[in-house]
Amino acid sequence: MTVVCERVVSSLSPDDMEALCEAVTAGILDGGGFGWLQPPGNQALERYFEGLLLVQERSLYVLREDGIICGAGQLVRPPSSYEAHAATVNLTGFFVAPYARGRGLGRALIQAMIQGAKAMGSKVINCDVRETHAAAIGLFRSLGFEHWGTHPYYARIGGQTVRGLFFSKLLAGEHEAARWQSSIAAPDAGGAPVSSETTKSHQGLMLYPAIDLKDGACVRLRRGEMEDATHYSDDPAAQAKLFEEAGCRHLHVVDLNGAFAGKSTNVPAIESIVKATGLPVQLGGGIRDMAAIERWLEAGVSRIILGSVAVKDPELVRQAARAFPGQIVAGIDARQGRVATEGWAEVSELEANDLALRMEDAGVAAIIFTEITRDGMLGGLDLEQTADMARRLSIPVIASGGVGTLDHLRDLRAIARDVPGISGAIVGRALYDGRISLKDALDVLGSC
Repeated sequence: MTVVCERVVSSLSPDDMEALCEAVTAGILDGGGFGWLQPPGNQALERYFEGLLLVQERSLYVLREDGIICGAGQLVRPPSSYEAHAATVNLTGFFVAPYARGRGLGRALIQAMIQGAKAMGSKVINCDVRETHAAAIGLFRSLGFEHWGTHPYYARIGGQTVRGLFFSKLLAGEHEAARWQSSIAAPDAGGAPVSSETTKSHQGLMLYPAIDLKDGACVRLRRGEMEDATHYSDDPAAQAKLFEEAGCRHLHVVDLNGAFAGKSTNVPAIESIVKATGLPVQLGGGIRDMAAIERWLEAGVSRIILGSVAVKDPELVRQAARAFPGQIVAGIDARQGRVATEGWAEVSELEANDLALRMEDAGVAAIIFTEITRDGMLGGLDLEQTADMARRLSIPVIASGGVGTLDHLRDLRAIARDVPGISGAIVGRALYDGRISLKDALDVLGSC
């Protein structure tokens, strides 16, 4: 018997993908995994694993016995904006197919993943497991993982509530481990933790220049009103190229007509943007079913923004996030804290923070938060709402709506130093009007 554990760095062959899906299906039928209680089918599983390879924060490891994949696991690093957690990594999606158990394969896979975590500079590896998975719990304990907490309502399976156990393992060497343990933060008199080491400054925020499309042209709206649009360019592809040449690393594109129509409308303009640059493009506006999501991801869009469906069809968001990990973003647009849908034409009774928590639970990669009353008005971001949302979530929040001066970006950067969940800002009208130069904006945010 030959056992090999390896990190997947390129697309799996059809035979390997088939074996992996077969192993996952067997694991799910034996007790669940990956959030599924029933196998979703090979097509969904293939999309899931292909999507993993596109997410920089995730590393997929597979276990082979005599060349055949029979188990897998993932190492998940925190977002780059979570500097305080930069030395940690989470072990998740770990399983060995039931037909390959009892031969020490699980131990070999975890040991390989521990070495992988050390190689990437991680000092702590975390994992969680259902209390009912006794064999996995015993394996983690035998490898030096410490049980430090229990979640009383971890999962709901077959009408029964199942508890979850949380484990951690310190990967640092003996001397470094002693230093880490001696510098554990303790509460100060006010109850806030203090550390013996100086806290580093917050990493750079990402700038997302906005390209809003109406009737094939680049425009900007005021407060989301289609009748109050300012026309800037008839050539969206050329505008995207200008942003790339100026040093931007991402593009934020919204199909305004599509948001109102409920389906993609500015298709040629979007396709031209994707083809014109090598920049990752996040796209929103009228994308409301899996077919549309798949269509745009296949066309080269990097991330899909789901807005109205986050309120009206949250199960679609959950399915999409599972099928395309790291590529689904929730766009939460609010008027004075209440979520708006249908191109901002309708305002619901749902609170923005409540929806954000639901979207985090659904598995989206990030939240884009816009206070509509400020959008296009150049009066500044709603920093209070943005920071409040970021404090409640463990996924990044991108600020949007109202940037008009460099001081507005400086204010966001200052807030982000205390609220690391804020990861970037979307800027539109101020760039087009020349109120802010791209170079100055990039310098202020420190994005790269």
